[in-house]
Amino acid sequence: MAGYLFAYFIGEENDGEQIYFSLSKDGLHWEDLNDGKPVLCSQTGTGGVRDPFLVRDPRSRKIYIIATDLRIAAGNGWKAAEEAGSRDLIVWETEDLVNWGKERSHTVGIPGAGCVWAPEAVFDREKNAFFVFFASKTEGKQKIYATYTEDFRQFSDAFLYIEKENHVIDTTILESGGRYYRVSKDESEKCLILESADSILGEYTRIPSPVLDGMKGVEGPEGYLLPDGKTWCLIADRYMEKKGYLPFQTTDLASGDFQVLEPGQYDLGKAKKRHGGVLAITDEEYERLRERFISPVR
Repeated sequence: MAGYLFAYFIGEENDGEQIYFSLSKDGLHWEDLNDGKPVLCSQTGTGGVRDPFLVRDPRSRKIYIIATDLRIAAGNGWKAAEEAGSRDLIVWETEDLVNWGKERSHTVGIPGAGCVWAPEAVFDREKNAFFVFFASKTEGKQKIYATYTEDFRQFSDAFLYIEKENHVIDTTILESGGRYYRVSKDESEKCLILESADSILGEYTRIPSPVLDGMKGVEGPEGYLLPDGKTWCLIADRYMEKKGYLPFQTTDLASGDFQVLEPGQYDLGKAKKRHGGVLAITDEEYERLRERFISPVR
């Protein structure tokens, strides 16, 4: 892995609900791009986006950003967003990470759902298609629904994927050693929970994790392998304390044993990053992004 691209939003103020980029060589120290201004802005739906997620097609190498169509800055409040908000997915696509097509919206929510939040996708090799999952509110509770797509243009009917005793609002899926690991924000216990199964749609079993189980006030979990190819970095947004992301590390997801990094071990850049996604990129892609989005020193 030559580097990483981080796509995220920064909050409700000004242009905070748009797409921002940062770069890293090691996955722990980040450099904000485009002078800290948005790289992509949505002119579709609500006119704002949150929770962007980056995913690469292993067949075509094309890269997609999928995001929540939501603009809290419009002033309608969280209740309206959750119960009568957009049910669309906002999608951008690119072949080189610097030239992006115009965003488009796709209705993927089930009939009667109040919203489509925090979408993510993993490639299901058995189905040769992307498994896309997101939170929607039905029957008074946030649950995780899912759909399949081959090209982020045509989507299958959405179906229920995760339901807990209370709300589940954020989920990410990691693959390691032939198993799948889910990290979800479970409002039943007000923490992140770790689960594992032998397939994407398999029966997941809870993995006890003292660090995750005991940490309250975090959401938006994301995970990626660091350059050594064996250490997983899990990041979570400390929304309650308004401190931005905190990184955790483990070399064995199955163990549930995470180490919380100290402030001196990472640098998330100047922008306070909110729920986003991280993509491993090549040397060529890294240099192309730097050349396009970092102003030369004068």
